[in-house]
Amino acid sequence: MATDTLVADRIEIADLFTRYARLLDEKRWDDVDTIFTDDVAVHSPRAQLRGIDKVVDYMRQAEVAGEHAQHMTNDLLVNVNGDQATASANSLVYFYRDGQPPHQTSGLRLACTVVRTAAGWRISETRTMLAWMRKD
Repeated sequence: MATDTLVADRIEIADLFTRYARLLDEKRWDDVDTIFTDDVAVHSPRAQLRGIDKVVDYMRQAEVAGEHAQHMTNDLLVNVNGDQATASANSLVYFYRDGQPPHQTSGLRLACTVVRTAAGWRISETRTMLAWMRKD
């Protein structure tokens, strides 16, 4: 694979992770198809889901009235192999209410399989592991 293609793929995958965090923060559930494949598999401490419709339903049901989140994703590692890649990252998530400091903070580890689609890179499988949680 040409170096410039590899670099472009890695940048697009890094942007995918940023867009994913922003989607969660902004609760833009109608845009989930810009992040995931239709048959996405989601593994997290709170849910095991298969399919984009189930993921969207879960996200809507998991909302807590008046609570917001701010996701900070960092330490992204990407390994591209043709039209598929593995990617892992750390994520800090701050849960807060308008104008108040966070009442809960979580440290997460993310591991994803990412695939190239006609619409760009999408997450086909994601595993979220809780590293730690602090409640104030």
